[in-house]
Amino acid sequence: MSAWLRQHWQTLVLTARRLARDPLATLFNVMVIGVALALPLGGYMLLQNLGSVSRQIAGNPQISLFLARDADKADIAALQARLKQTPGVRALRFISREQALEGLKQAENLSDVIAALQTNPLPDAFVLETGGSAAELEKLEPQLKALPKVAHVQLDSAWVKRLESLLELGRTAVLILATLLACGLVAVTFNTIRLQILTQKDEIEVGKLIGATDAFIRRPFFHLGVLQGALGGLAALAIVYLCMRILNRSILELARLYGSDFSLRFFGLSDCLALLAFAAILGWLGAYMSVSRHLSEIEPR
Repeated sequence: MSAWLRQHWQTLVLTARRLARDPLATLFNVMVIGVALALPLGGYMLLQNLGSVSRQIAGNPQISLFLARDADKADIAALQARLKQTPGVRALRFISREQALEGLKQAENLSDVIAALQTNPLPDAFVLETGGSAAELEKLEPQLKALPKVAHVQLDSAWVKRLESLLELGRTAVLILATLLACGLVAVTFNTIRLQILTQKDEIEVGKLIGATDAFIRRPFFHLGVLQGALGGLAALAIVYLCMRILNRSILELARLYGSDFSLRFFGLSDCLALLAFAAILGWLGAYMSVSRHLSEIEPR
C-alpha cells in the first residue's frame, strides 16, 4: 500500500512540474475551466442567497380574513370564538376598521387622501397566524371562506410561493447550464490530454518497449486531468468570490435604503470542497476518455 501511494505521489509531483514548465498554457487552460465553472457556480450562489432571504421574509405564515360590511359585534365575537377552535390556527388578532384607518393615516403619502374621505371604506379583519406550509394554508382557505360574515380571505404567503416557483425555475436553468458547461470542461480536458499524448508519443513507445504497463503509462495523464480540474475549480471559486465582493458594494448601498443589511454570502468550506472534488472528477473523466481513445493507437514499432 505504501509503495502504491508513493508511486502516485511521485507521479503527482512530476505532473505538477510539467504544468509549471509551461505556465502560460497552464494558465489559459485553468482559466477556461474556471470561467466555465464560474457561470453556473455564480448562479447557484445567487439562488442560494435569494432562497435564504425568502425563507426569512416568509417567517410565520399568516391569513387575513376581511369581514363583510354588515358584520356587527355579535357576529365578530361568534366568528372569533369559532376561529380559536379551528385546527391549524395558533393565534389570531382582530383589527377593527378604525384601527386600520389610523394605521393608514400614519403613512406619509396617504395622509392627505385619507383626510379627504367622507366615510371609512376599510372592513374589520382578523389576522391568523399558522404554523403550516403554503400547501396547508391552501387547504385551510376554503374552510375559512365558508365561515359566516367572511367577505374575503387573503393568503399572505401566496407571493412567497410564487417566489419559490421562480427560484425553482432558476435552479433548473442553472442545472442545465452546469451540465452543458461540465461537458465543455470534459471536452477541454480531453483535448489537452490528447495533445499531451501526441507530444509524449516517443516516450510512451519507449516505455512500452521496456515493459511499462498500461496502468503505469496512463497514471500521469489521469493526474494531469485531476490537477487541471482542481485548479479550474479554484479559479472558479476565486472568480465568483471577486464578483461577489464587487457586487456587494452596490447591494449594501441598496439594502440600506430599505433598512436592511442584506449582502451576498459566499459558500461554506464543505461547498467549496465539493466543487473542487466535482471539478477534479470532471478532469479525470476527460483524461480517461482521451487516454482510452488515443493511447491504444500508440504501439512500439
